[in-house]
Amino acid sequence: MDDSKLPDHVRANRSYWDRISDEWIAAGERAWRSDQPHWGCWQAPEERVGMLPGDMSGMRAIELGCGTGYVSAWMARRGASVVGIDNSERQLATARRLATEHGVELTLHHGNAEQVPYPDQHFDFAISEYGAAIWCDPGVWIPEAHRILKPGAELVFLGISPLASLCMPPNGASCDETLHRSYFDLYRLDWRDCEVDPGGVEFSLPISAWFRLFRETGFEVLDYLELQAAEQADRGDWFASAAWAHRWPAEHVWKLRRI
Repeated sequence: MDDSKLPDHVRANRSYWDRISDEWIAAGERAWRSDQPHWGCWQAPEERVGMLPGDMSGMRAIELGCGTGYVSAWMARRGASVVGIDNSERQLATARRLATEHGVELTLHHGNAEQVPYPDQHFDFAISEYGAAIWCDPGVWIPEAHRILKPGAELVFLGISPLASLCMPPNGASCDETLHRSYFDLYRLDWRDCEVDPGGVEFSLPISAWFRLFRETGFEVLDYLELQAAEQADRGDWFASAAWAHRWPAEHVWKLRRI
């Protein structure tokens, strides 16, 4: 699709991620080398979070916002036939290179997870670690995920918690102990013109709005997790410090089943 015809937030996020893609190559390479999935900013282990089925043999899976493709690789190694879609061509270039280097077969699409080029009820499993989970409009990508999943299939995604979205200062600094915006008005957060680490356009919803969206779309909630960083997390600060994320949930996980 012609970029000029894309929604504003899709164009903004495409430009942003193409611009910063080199900053994520090393992290992608590390994750590709690991056979043990780990999740989010503070590397929550799979045995604690349970994002993936243990055996994915014969499953068609899709990663919505695949970035450098390491989650897609983890699914392929579990036996799935995997599609990854991402808004950044430069991120996908890294994913393609690493798939070749590791001998992992993936189908990778440059596109927007709000418009997936596959027919209705095609996939057995869908996942997003960040990706669509924060960079796509939930009122669009959640119904799109429902469309492409088979009845009974699961959608699992990890993103920034509503509490963290409330505690992010308008200037783009890390989360603090102040509520900077209205909880009930959470939706679109535009970071393009902020003073600290200008970014793209993110989306967040109140928890009650997530539940309503899932119910109206046709998903049932299987589980909801609020992740806690380890007290001595061994990775640097992100949009929140590890100390902040040890006291309050910076990340959350939704596990859904398509009705």
